[in-house]
Amino acid sequence: MTFFTSRTGAAAWTPLALALSAVPAFAQTSPDKTLSPVVVTASRIEQLQTEALPHTTVITAEDIRNSQASDLPSLLQREAGIQITQNGGPGQTTSLFMRGAQPAQTLIMIDGVPVHRQGFANAPALEHILPDQVDHIEIVRGNVSAIYGSGAIGGVIQIFTKHGSGHPASNVIAEVGSRGTFKLTGAASGQINDTHYALSLTRFKTDGFTANSGAQYPNENPDRDGDANNSIAGSVANEWAKGQELGVRIYANEGKFSYDGAGYGGPADIYEGQSTQRTLALFSKNRVLQQWQSTVTLSQTETRNKNASITPLSNSVSRVNSDTSLLEWANEVSLSSVWALTAGLTAARDKVEDSSGSTWDAHSRSASSVYTGLTGAINAHQLQLNVRHDQVGGSGGETTGYFGYGFELTPAVKLIASASTAFHAPTLVQLYDTNYGNPGLKAEHSRSYEIGSQYTVGRTLLRATLFDTRTRDQFGYDVAYKTINLDKVRNQGLELSASTRLADIDLRASLTLQNPKDETTGQRPLRLAQTLASVSLAKSYGMWNFGGDVQYAGSRPDKDFAPYPPTDKEDDAYWLANIYVRYQVAKSISLFGRVENVFNRNYQTAYGYNQPPRGVFVGVNWRP
Repeated sequence: MTFFTSRTGAAAWTPLALALSAVPAFAQTSPDKTLSPVVVTASRIEQLQTEALPHTTVITAEDIRNSQASDLPSLLQREAGIQITQNGGPGQTTSLFMRGAQPAQTLIMIDGVPVHRQGFANAPALEHILPDQVDHIEIVRGNVSAIYGSGAIGGVIQIFTKHGSGHPASNVIAEVGSRGTFKLTGAASGQINDTHYALSLTRFKTDGFTANSGAQYPNENPDRDGDANNSIAGSVANEWAKGQELGVRIYANEGKFSYDGAGYGGPADIYEGQSTQRTLALFSKNRVLQQWQSTVTLSQTETRNKNASITPLSNSVSRVNSDTSLLEWANEVSLSSVWALTAGLTAARDKVEDSSGSTWDAHSRSASSVYTGLTGAINAHQLQLNVRHDQVGGSGGETTGYFGYGFELTPAVKLIASASTAFHAPTLVQLYDTNYGNPGLKAEHSRSYEIGSQYTVGRTLLRATLFDTRTRDQFGYDVAYKTINLDKVRNQGLELSASTRLADIDLRASLTLQNPKDETTGQRPLRLAQTLASVSLAKSYGMWNFGGDVQYAGSRPDKDFAPYPPTDKEDDAYWLANIYVRYQVAKSISLFGRVENVFNRNYQTAYGYNQPPRGVFVGVNWRP
C-alpha cells in the first residue's frame, strides 16, 4: 500500500479527495464554530481545536464519563492512529503505537510535565493511569519535537487532571463487575475566594485471568494474573493578585500485579510486579504585561519498578528506579489579535538506578533546551513555525523545526500542509545497562511531511491527513538483545477522524491506513497493523444515556520469543464491541453499566497473551 510517489503528488491526493467527497453526507447546516474545544498542546497557546494545524483531537470530560473506560489504554485505543498492545489484562505491560511510531517515540505528558519509565522502552506505565483522575486529553499526531523535544516523533498525548472551580462539590463512584473487579473513587473540587482546589482518589482491584495462552504456552502457570491500583491527583492554586497565580499539583499511582513468563515459566512459577509513579509540580503563572504571560514550573517525577520471579529452584528480583527534576520557563506574548509568540527554556536532571538482586548500577545526566514559536494568520493563510534546540548529556545537541501552513479554501474547508524534524535520545538504561546497554547508541532522527484537509460545519469536524515519516537510527536489538541502531524505518499513511451529531446521536469515527516498513529488511515492524478503525456513538433520551463502540485492528506480524532464536508469528485481525448505559435516578444519583467485548471475542494484541473475555460491570455515581 503506497500513498506517496517520488515524482507526482497525484497518488497522494486521490484518497484525500475521496474522503472530502463523502463529507456532505453527514454535515450539519449551522456555521457555528464555538462548540469546538479549546486546545493548548498543538502550539503551546490556547486555540480552538479547528485552528490547530497538527492533527489534534480531544477526549472531553463527557466522552470519558460516557465511555466508562476502566483504564487509559481502553480509552485511547478508540482514537485515530493509535494502536494498543497489552501482555494480558488490566495492569499488564502496555505499549502504545501512534502513527506506527514505537512506544517511546510518543511523548506522554500529565499537566504539562513529561512522564517516562526508564527502561528499554522509556514509555510510561499507561496501564496504571486511570480515567477517574482525568478531566480531558489532547492528542497531537506527528513530529512535534520542535515544540516538546525528545520523544515526540509519533506525537504527544497530554493528560489534564481535574481542576477545581465554582462552588465546592464532591462525588463518589463505586463499581463492581466480572473477574472480581472493584473500583471506588472519591473526589472533591471547588473554589473558595481566590483559591481553587481539586482532589481525586481511586482504589481499583481485579482478580484478572491468566495472562498467557494455555494453547501457545502450556507450561506456564495457569493462575489468575490480577491487578491492584491506587491513584491520586490533586491541585491547589491561589490568585494572590490579579493575573498572578501560585499553585501546586500532584499525581501518583501505584500498581501491584502478577504476570506470566512469556513461555519461559513453569507451571509452579510465580511472577509479581510493582510500579509506582509520583509527580509533584510547583508553578507560578504571572501576567507580566497585558500581552505577556509567563509560567515557571518546577517538577519532580519519580518512578519505581520492581519485578520478582519466584520458582521452585530460585528467587530473583530486579528493580529500575528513576528520578527526573525539570525546571521550565514558558512565555506567551500576544503580538496582535491574530499573532502570538512563544518562547521558553528548560533544564532537567535524570537519574536511574538499575539492579538485579543486590547489585545496583547508577547513572545520571543533564539536559537543557531553548525553544520559540510563532503562530498567526494573514487573511486566509494560517502559519505556525517552531524551532527548538536540545542539549542532552551523552547524546549531544539537536535542533528541530516545524513549519505548518493552512489555507482556508472556504469557511468550511481548510487545506493543511506541514514539514517537521524530530529526534529521540536513548535512555540511560539503553546506554549503560550491564547486559543490554550500548554506550555508542546514537539518537533517533526523523523527518515528517503531511498534507491534509479539514471540514468544519456546526458540530461536524472531519480531518483527513496523508503523512510520510522517515526515521533513521531507530532503536532495535541484535541477536543477543543488545540495543543497536537500525538503518531506516518509514511509515506512510492516511488518517481520518470525524465527529458529528446526527439525529441527536453523537458520533465519532476514525480510520487509519498505513504502511510501516523497516527499509533495511523490507519487513513490517512487529505488532503494527496496516488498518485501524473505530466507531463510537452516544445518545441521551430523557434520564437515559446509551452508547457503544466498535474497534478493528488488522493482522500484525509478531514473534514467539520463548524459543531461541525467536520464530515468526502473526496476530490475527479482530473486531471488538462494547456497550454502555447510564440512568439518572435523581439529581444526585446515577446508575451505570457496561458490557465489554460483547461478542466474547478470543483475540490477542501480542502473541501468546490473552485479552479480556466478555465482562459485565455495574456501578453508582453519587453527587451529594
